[in-house]
Order: sequence, then structure tokens, then C-alpha cells
Amino acid sequence: MLAKRHIPADHPPFAALPVRMVTLGDGRLQAAVKVSGTLSSRRVPVVCIPGYQRNMTDFTDFDAYFQRLGGGNWPVVLLDLPGRGRSADRVRAEDYSSLRDAEDIATILAALGIESAVFLGQGYGGQVTMALAARHRLLIAGAVLLDAGPVTDSRGIVRLRNNLRHIESVRGANAVKAGFRRMLAGDYPGSSESQLDALMGRSHYLDKRGRAKPLHDPRLIEALNDFSFDDVLTAQWPLFDALAGAPLMLLRTQLTDQLRRETFDDMTRRRPDALALIIAGQGSPALFDQHEEIEAVADFVIRVSTKRLGKPG
Repeated sequence: MLAKRHIPADHPPFAALPVRMVTLGDGRLQAAVKVSGTLSSRRVPVVCIPGYQRNMTDFTDFDAYFQRLGGGNWPVVLLDLPGRGRSADRVRAEDYSSLRDAEDIATILAALGIESAVFLGQGYGGQVTMALAARHRLLIAGAVLLDAGPVTDSRGIVRLRNNLRHIESVRGANAVKAGFRRMLAGDYPGSSESQLDALMGRSHYLDKRGRAKPLHDPRLIEALNDFSFDDVLTAQWPLFDALAGAPLMLLRTQLTDQLRRETFDDMTRRRPDALALIIAGQGSPALFDQHEEIEAVADFVIRVSTKRLGKPG
């Protein structure tokens, strides 16, 4: 039987994100969900889907600032996909896939009574959003794809795998922190050591022996073993086209290695109606620590909601 993954009850990044558990599938799997604001028929909620091995803490700043922009009560749903954060791990490693994650999100929305939403997907979360559109088109009131598209850059996959393998080999709290700082500094130039340490806490915690422990199922990283830097991954344009007809916003961080600039440009040509923005000076995942990008997303969400439901109440 699969051993339960340990999550420290007092892990600081989770303190501001109390969750409820939603049962999935046959009842053996549960997902952690946080709802801010009030779910209402007068406002289209925002559902935030994190990256591949990431969790809802990547949206902490977005959630807090969005609430202020939305009048303090706009519904924002944060979630951890199975195998990430505080959600349970899947029993079988082969069950990890964007299609299964999309079905699980549909189940979560049904449990919350949400008929449609604007989905904000980072990286892999954007791929899950496209898979959801292919299978449950009516759930998609709008979509924001951030460092996500029909083609994932293999360089980002290999870098992620190699970095996490290196961190697993490091011993001692100070050495682990120094390793994370080196890893993250290139994606977030100008960040202080304390800021980089806080980012480490979004994906790992330090155990009593000073080792980095992941806030995700390690089998997710094992699934990346066969990728190489020069792999050319198959484009999944039909999944991107599943968003046709839905309001679309395309975001790319300037320093990302998850989505090539040429793929981003192809997406904007394929969807000339989409809003397209570059987030300067950072990589993946986006920090959402600058008001400009949050305000742009909030404006997009409010316009989608107003067009769909009338003036927000």
C-alpha cells in the first residue's frame, strides 16, 4: 500500500490557506481546495491551477490582491491537484495525467456548485485547462494561460528534473538553502535571500535532519526520466483549439523555460482576439507580486463575468 506523504502541519506557506477536502473518484482520493470570497450566481469565479509539481501557494499573492480589486468578495478557488501540496497521492503512478486532473477538477467544481469559471493555469495547469475545455466545454467561461501552451519546452522539463535531483542529494539546512538560492536566482533576479528562501517553502520543507522534502509525490519527477534537452515534443494544437470561442488571455514570463517565445507568438497568431502580455523580469512560476499583471487578469475576469452575467452583484 502506498505510504502517506508527510506534510508538516505548521508549514508556514500553508498558514494563510486553510482548505477543505473534496472527495474524488471512488472515495479513496481527496483534493485540497480553498475558496476565497463568496460563490455567487452574480460573479464568475476564478479557478487557479498550479504547475506540474506545484501547489496553491503559488497563487497566495494573487488571491489576496485580487480580493481587494474585486471588492473583497470575489470568488477565487485555489486547489492542489492530486499528488501535490495537501492533496492525496494517486495510488498508481501511471494515473497521473492532464486528462485525469481535468476530470478531477470537473468533480471539484460540481461539489462546489460551480457551473462555469475563468481558469488561470500556470504551466502544466494551462494544459489541464485545455484538457478540461476539450471534455467539458461548458465549464469554460474564459481562460488565462500562463507559460502554458500546446507545446512544452523540453529544456524546462529537463532542468526541473535535474535541479530537483540535485537538491535531493544535498545535506544540511544551510547547504539546501544555498542550493535553492542558486537554482532560483536566475528566474527571479534581484530577489533577496529571504525572498528566495520563501519561494523554496512553496515546493519543499526541511526535515529535522536538514534535508529538502518535496511537497509533491516524488513519482511525478520520476515520470520525467526519459526526457532529453533536444527532444522535440509533439504539438497539441487541437487541445489549444478546444478553447475556441472562449475569451482568452495569454501570459508569458520573460525568463521562462517552459514555453518558447515562438510558441507563444504562434498562439497569439492563432487567436488574434486574445489579450497577450509578457511579465518582465521573472521566470516560472510567476510570482504575482506586481500589481500590473494581477490588475490585468482581474480586468479580464470582471469583463468576462459582466458580459456573461451582467453587472457583478
